[in-house]
Amino acid sequence: MVELKTPDEIEHMRTAGQFVAQVLAELREQAAIGVNLLDLEQHVRERIHERGAVSCYWDYSPSFGRGPFRNTVCLSVNDAVLHGLPHDYSLRDGDVLTMDLAVEVDGWVADAAVTTIVGTPDPEDQRLVTATEEALAAAVAAARPGGRLGDVSAAVAAVARRHGYPVNTEFGGHGLGRTMHEDPHIPNDGRAGRGMRLVPGLTIAIEPWFARTTDRIIVDPDGWTIRSADGSRTAHSEHTVAVTEHGPEILTHAV
Repeated sequence: MVELKTPDEIEHMRTAGQFVAQVLAELREQAAIGVNLLDLEQHVRERIHERGAVSCYWDYSPSFGRGPFRNTVCLSVNDAVLHGLPHDYSLRDGDVLTMDLAVEVDGWVADAAVTTIVGTPDPEDQRLVTATEEALAAAVAAARPGGRLGDVSAAVAAVARRHGYPVNTEFGGHGLGRTMHEDPHIPNDGRAGRGMRLVPGLTIAIEPWFARTTDRIIVDPDGWTIRSADGSRTAHSEHTVAVTEHGPEILTHAV
């Protein structure tokens, strides 16, 4: 069931979103050659504790994955793109690092992800990261009141195809609010003009992610980390967005 949010509730989600955006910005600054993923995880734990917030990942036990998840941020490197478990790994020059964070502040959730390249970027990796950012911007612009959910999905896929990237629809965006995952599911491909109508009060996480040369995925033995099936590099961008009477508003902007 889709739960619409009041303007006041959206403002509470914006507060959570600004915190998520700030922590991701801090991680982006810290993600340098030689930095261990466990140090990034520790930073997130400390920031959440300082804020009096709650991690949406800690104890997360969905139908997929080998739960419960015992970390506060997803850190996915190179061919890993989703649900990467922080582990004892020191970042290397050229690594592609995706950081995905969902946090509850005062009962309301926000969710966002960024992909950064450590040290010297490979031009093809940078093109991939840029494509996910462009797809996210296009999808946000499509999340207008009176439109359809398929408009958002189609916008993601159009950018992927323009860049020549295949699209996986197993994992995508989702509704959120009181919890991290609510209805509706938002695949990263779809038909414009189809699906539920977008109305003010709808709050969604839009999250395009692409691999360079495949739309197939595999899961690590840890039961969580999702990788491209052919080992090609991946990237992922995500914002929490509110549909309002005046158009889409990104709630996970840093201030």
